[in-house]
Amino acid sequence: MKKLYLVMVALIVASMVLTACGPSATPTPAPVATEAPAMTEAPAATEAPAMTEAPKMLVGEVTDLGGIDDKSFNANGWKGVQEAMTDFGVDGKYLESQGQSDYAKNIQQFLDEKAGLIVTVGFLLGVDTAKAAQANPDTKFAIVDYTFPDCWPGAEVGKDCGSDVEIPNVRGLTFQTDDAAFLAGYLAAGMTQTGKVGTFGGIKLPTVTIFMKGYEAGVKYYNQQKGTSVEVLGWDTAKDDGLFAGNFDSTDDGRRIAESLMQEGADIIMPVAGPVGLGSAAVCKETGNCTIIGVDADWYDTAPEYQDVVLTSVLKRIDIAVYNTIKDVIDGNFTGGTAVYTIKDGGVDIAPYHNFESKVPDALKAEVEQAKQDLISGAITVDGVLGISQ
Repeated sequence: MKKLYLVMVALIVASMVLTACGPSATPTPAPVATEAPAMTEAPAATEAPAMTEAPKMLVGEVTDLGGIDDKSFNANGWKGVQEAMTDFGVDGKYLESQGQSDYAKNIQQFLDEKAGLIVTVGFLLGVDTAKAAQANPDTKFAIVDYTFPDCWPGAEVGKDCGSDVEIPNVRGLTFQTDDAAFLAGYLAAGMTQTGKVGTFGGIKLPTVTIFMKGYEAGVKYYNQQKGTSVEVLGWDTAKDDGLFAGNFDSTDDGRRIAESLMQEGADIIMPVAGPVGLGSAAVCKETGNCTIIGVDADWYDTAPEYQDVVLTSVLKRIDIAVYNTIKDVIDGNFTGGTAVYTIKDGGVDIAPYHNFESKVPDALKAEVEQAKQDLISGAITVDGVLGISQ
């Protein structure tokens, strides 16, 4: 029994050892919870490309001699461009002409820059403006103090004149400045202390002599009304002859001519010569022996250093003409041909008396105003006073 018992114990132990040494069952891992794939964000909505602003219209001004700061017609034209830049958002740029050979080159530069309007300033740019306009009929032009057709019998087109027909893409901007100068002449005749008043021009051009002619007529009308004999030095319409500096930029010439006129007795001088006239104003200020009548712009504002000697100015509102033309281009109302600015529509006038307000007699002020109304109504005319057949 004991022996049997021992055998049974041995068998049980052996069985336990074998069980311990056998491979253990591989536990089945609990399934890992798989996260749902993260939601992919929808692609960001692509914004429509921003609308590109249409390029601004470029207005280019080509100056005549004298530069953009001539305190006269170049500066006055640029003022109109600047006002349009503010009001209409156009781009503005100017190119200064140092000599007549620059006119065509400067116009071509604006053509290359695709300007929407090219403004040329001055009578001397007529031929080059016509050539450029005819070669580029889709570009709009305006020219100050000039109109087409401009040819005369025997003139060679493209050399002596610009065109023998109207150019549809060019607007000529003209001014009846003789009427405004008439008022200045009447005023000068009423203010002179010596009985002599003077005038002179830069270059003998129709746009210059029209001032001088009106000035002479105003003095003559004063003499007719008052029985006086105030004399005009520097211009004679009947002889078509007068005093000229030969340029629009030498202030030294302005000084020299003013000194000469004063030596002859003139105490009021109207220079029609751009910056040349500033030399005359300087002489008047230095000597105290004369006063000045400015032209084109109000010299009280544009040449403030001479305010004490500026009696008035003959205004030619080039700024208004240029501004109106730019507006017409923007509004689609541009037409070629000729636009004439007159004393009736405010395109020409005389400036306030400023520092001379208290020195000009009230009676004379009233007479000047009456003369203005008579010019507007046609009761008097420059040619009529000068005895010129119309």
